[in-house]
Amino acid sequence: MKIREENCNMFLLAVVTVFTVVIAASASWVVPKDKTPVQFAERTTRVEQAAADKSVVYVTDQPAVRVVGAPFVLNTNPRERY
Repeated sequence: MKIREENCNMFLLAVVTVFTVVIAASASWVVPKDKTPVQFAERTTRVEQAAADKSVVYVTDQPAVRVVGAPFVLNTNPRERY
């Protein structure tokens, strides 16, 4: 069976889709052995304590950043070089 050139991309798309569906289906069959729900650690207390220790820094109070080098200029006409 020979695939015509016009249908080559659709055939490739179909093959990749079938493989990904097979992989997703096989991954969904894998079930963890213990059925206990996952519990996440409480992190709110540590974050609140750390935030209370630090002072507030405003972005406008920080000094300006020095830019080294030429500024970026978008080349809208590729035939002209600068």
